[in-house]
Amino acid sequence: SSQIASFSHQSHQPPSTPASKEVWKKGGRMFSILLAVHLALLACTLVSSGAFEKIAVHDYDVFFLLTVMMLIVIIWIIFYLAGTSRCPDAILCKDSHAGPIWLRGGLILFAIFSLVMDVFKIGYYSSFYSCLSAIKIIYPIVQAIFVVVQTYFLWISAKDCVHVHLNVTRCGLMLTLTTNLAVWMSAVTDESVHKAHSKLKKNVTEEIFRWLLKAGMRSSSAEECNCNSQICQIFKNGYFWLYPFNIEYSLFASAMVYVMWKNVGRLIDHHSHHIHRLNMLGLIVLVSGLGVLILYEVQVNSSTETSKKSQALTMYYIFNIVCLGLMSLVCIGGSVIYRFDKRDMDRHKNPTRTLDVALLMGAALGQYAISYYSIVAIVASTPRDTISALNLTYALLMIAQHTFQNIFIIEGLHRQPPKEDHKHNSHQKDLYGLTFVNVNAVSLRVPNSSSTLSPSTASGTEAVHPSDLVRSLTAPKKMNWRRKFLREISMFLLLSNIILWIMPAFGARPQFDNDTELNFYGDSMWPAIVDICLPFGIFYRMHAVASLLEVYI
Repeated sequence: SSQIASFSHQSHQPPSTPASKEVWKKGGRMFSILLAVHLALLACTLVSSGAFEKIAVHDYDVFFLLTVMMLIVIIWIIFYLAGTSRCPDAILCKDSHAGPIWLRGGLILFAIFSLVMDVFKIGYYSSFYSCLSAIKIIYPIVQAIFVVVQTYFLWISAKDCVHVHLNVTRCGLMLTLTTNLAVWMSAVTDESVHKAHSKLKKNVTEEIFRWLLKAGMRSSSAEECNCNSQICQIFKNGYFWLYPFNIEYSLFASAMVYVMWKNVGRLIDHHSHHIHRLNMLGLIVLVSGLGVLILYEVQVNSSTETSKKSQALTMYYIFNIVCLGLMSLVCIGGSVIYRFDKRDMDRHKNPTRTLDVALLMGAALGQYAISYYSIVAIVASTPRDTISALNLTYALLMIAQHTFQNIFIIEGLHRQPPKEDHKHNSHQKDLYGLTFVNVNAVSLRVPNSSSTLSPSTASGTEAVHPSDLVRSLTAPKKMNWRRKFLREISMFLLLSNIILWIMPAFGARPQFDNDTELNFYGDSMWPAIVDICLPFGIFYRMHAVASLLEVYI
């Protein structure tokens, strides 16, 4: 009895972490978010201003800012690795769900191609270094070092739950995330300007092209230098072809850093390990999408025949219609399952969840805008052919899929963690419903029916011993059919979002290849709409993948 009383007394002691620290935990997160927002707005302003000739911001100004940001991140990563290696209590646990092998493998693959791109850039700018700013050569060198250091950092630290220097770590991770997004914005802008120049050169003479550049369209400072040698042309064409890999590398790194930021200061139950199998239908969609992407790129970019282009567009639209239709149906099914779910809704204020929902809803606006612009153009244009009908169906399903998927993910974010489905005995009923458990310091509810504790009470309730507690926590968890079905749905959505994320990021953009919108809005307005809104659509897919990994997987 005395042992039980002592244990009960310890269980009701307040937690070791004061409430003030919990409040400052939210304050530290908010401060790091504000830092990231201001840096992202500054980078976005410079990058967008550098895309136009009439604005007195040059590309080497953008490169200078990105170079400084990458150098600061490199220094912070070295500080993080040195600090965590010297402190034995820096990383108390690791998140088994963070940084899965396929994500880290993809990061390594894109990092290798990004390094090749930097080599091509260095070779290209070195061909006429005398007429360029030195920052044009320094930038790819620093970027190559940044890619190597960051890839090593994410490979060994993606699962870390750090418990030292919490606020410095949060700010450093947010700076790393912002730097990757700034590099991504710069790469997308350079690629769009290059494609616009290439398309313009096909339709006008060299003299008119140079006049148009002077009239208001931004050209790279390298355009003013002569690149007549064959090796210079190889370097130039090579690094532009490798831009999509660098774009994907930045997105992969951003997703992994974001998960690391959310894991700062987190405690996780070491006994909860789940083995997840890949969803077969989602795997088929992913492999089929990669095949469609390769065929689309070959037929649209390599062939000048109109029939080949129509076949590629038809194939692209049919695949996306099937994929979006299946995703919409499974999201509706998941929302119906929630009606039978016995888990309570989490109605407490949560800044992180609020941010997740805001990013999810805000990023979806980009794809909504493109779809509605396409619907207006298709309905108002004549004549209507098969491509137009497929395009209309594609736009409508894109709106529906985003809507149903947002509802499904947001419902999951507001659900309480799943409880064990096996029947609880009298010992287990007295346990708190804990998301993350430390078996060495856990609270118990001991019946307080009398002032004197005894092994058995008048009501027949047996005493709760620490050994019973440990057995109950480490007991295997049985998953009910609702939870299994939600897991299968989320895995299918995850793989489908990945392929719908990869296709536009690697250049499969039918908005530029379909003449309906171009003829309706014009050659200047429609590309501007797509260039502004499409990055939000790509970011939406990335954030949807991160949310599905966090909530369901």
